[in-house]
Amino acid sequence: MAKRPLPRYDFKAFGAAIKAARTGRKESRKKVSDEMFISPRYLANIENKGQHPSLQIFFELMLRYNISVDQFLLETPPEKNTQRRQLDALLDGMSDTGIRIVSATAKEIAEVETEGK
Repeated sequence: MAKRPLPRYDFKAFGAAIKAARTGRKESRKKVSDEMFISPRYLANIENKGQHPSLQIFFELMLRYNISVDQFLLETPPEKNTQRRQLDALLDGMSDTGIRIVSATAKEIAEVETEGK
């Protein structure tokens, strides 16, 4: 039987997002590799060369770094992009006082942006 002619999905954008999130958290490739039981070279290839990760590793990286895969896999804009998911994760760990500060800051930003239009 002939192989179905389909272009391979390019994982370079996903790899770049993983690398940005990992370096943003100041995590070394070795630390992540050790915790995920994968080789540092495998992670480097995902991040830099767009190597196709296994489904399990793809899922674990997506959850670890709060990456929205919708922006990579779907043609329609995602409901929550990666930045919004990462912000949600930060907010989940904040106290009520921290939430009040972030809310006040966001309201002020919204006012300034509205005035500028």
